[in-house]
Amino acid sequence: MTLESGITFFFAILIFAVTPGPGVFAVIAKSMTKGARASVSLCVGMVMSDIVYLVMACFGLAAIASTWEGVFLVIRYVGAAYLIYLGWKMWVSPVSTSSNDFAQLESKSEMASFMQGFMISASNPKVILFYVAFLPTFMDLTILSGFDIVIASVLAFTALMLGINLISVCASQARRLMKSERSMRTLNRTSGGIMVSAGAFLGLKS
Repeated sequence: MTLESGITFFFAILIFAVTPGPGVFAVIAKSMTKGARASVSLCVGMVMSDIVYLVMACFGLAAIASTWEGVFLVIRYVGAAYLIYLGWKMWVSPVSTSSNDFAQLESKSEMASFMQGFMISASNPKVILFYVAFLPTFMDLTILSGFDIVIASVLAFTALMLGINLISVCASQARRLMKSERSMRTLNRTSGGIMVSAGAFLGLKS
């Protein structure tokens, strides 16, 4: 992974971290009721689940890329189509700022909060598909090394923690902003547009 691709990868993951979804709304709900500090273990659990998915995607895609190039090409196009679909869903989805679905996130221990975060991300199938779709844009999977995987994992961990904790702080310090339908609609459409653009780029990449 080059310096340029590493920087681009970092910001792509940062955008993914703040994309509205089950994890984001879980963090918002916890931060609004308990504060940003109480949400740290929840955030770490979510991020560690993502890292597991990232490493699995690296090893799985590297094997496919070196053995069945045709299959890998199909996977790339499927991933691109999925990103475009996600972007469209974000763009047209109704605005909802309710945190009722996550009212049960209060935990009796840090480990319980960590496991809640881990399971939220682990049960979200779009996470693995996101990495499957995005990894070929930033690294050559036919010559993928252990060092590349470590660098990608460190960058992803840092970007995810930064993005999720930023949301946590905003939710605890600026609750009115996070409850605004206009701001949530703008966030949905911005994230959707970026996701569609990323899918189109991946599909058209030679």
